Amino acid sequence: MQKDHFFTRRRMLLAGAATLGAAGTARGVLAGGATETTRAAPPVSGPQARQALKPSAFRLQPLTGDGPPHTEPRKLKVRREPILQISGRGRRMMLTFDDGPNPDYTPHILDALDKYDVRAMFFVCGECVADYPELVARMADEGHVVGNHTWTHPLLTTLNRKQIHSEMKRTSDIIEHTYGEPPQWFRAPYGAWNRAAFQLGAEMGMEPMAWTVDTTDWMEPGTDTIIDRVESGAAPGVVVLSHDAGGDRSETVHAIREWLPYLLDSGYHLTVPPRRV
Repeated sequence: MQKDHFFTRRRMLLAGAATLGAAGTARGVLAGGATETTRAAPPVSGPQARQALKPSAFRLQPLTGDGPPHTEPRKLKVRREPILQISGRGRRMMLTFDDGPNPDYTPHILDALDKYDVRAMFFVCGECVADYPELVARMADEGHVVGNHTWTHPLLTTLNRKQIHSEMKRTSDIIEHTYGEPPQWFRAPYGAWNRAAFQLGAEMGMEPMAWTVDTTDWMEPGTDTIIDRVESGAAPGVVVLSHDAGGDRSETVHAIREWLPYLLDSGYHLTVPPRRV
């Protein structure tokens, strides 16, 4: 059964905490793994010719049996703020989905992405992966990037370091077993970061990823509002936050079928971060 027990609480917390994930100086992800300060350009006006998107060069095959052998992650430099944008030439954007997987909504989102040959990031909760591992295996098979969103979606700023470590480590372990390799990205629930989250994420080989544009789909504002949020917020470097679980996400499913082709027709290339080796 889908774990939506935190849904009512997230409505109250997100209103105050979402700004933590989208405020401050934007940091961009570079092809080489370094960072630079970037600023989003104004939204593109007027449709442009759709650019052909090539299938991902990196497609993980779902693993069976006992899963892959465990490898210790490479420790990263500890950041003081999460990454908010991607960088690079051209109209590049990134789509991200939180809180899943969920059998009622995630398959429809994956179907829409597959229809337009687009890759995205899914920040999954460990307890949901345990319930629906086949959906994470499908994400791997179709070339999407899976990130760590903790096990039970707690507000990290209310936990001690040991509890935060457990939430993150258990989720990384089940992602590695189901997806095929440990996650390289972490997103704090509610966008509420603290020093322990940055430090532990770096120790586990994960970069902190926030967002630039919040679709507000977690508020269930209506399909048209979600569409407008994405289309009006579109700009080079933008990271879009949506959800494929945590509540009724039917509006999100309907909206992506509208705004996804719009972005492509506007000349955007929807990408995912490069894999670190």
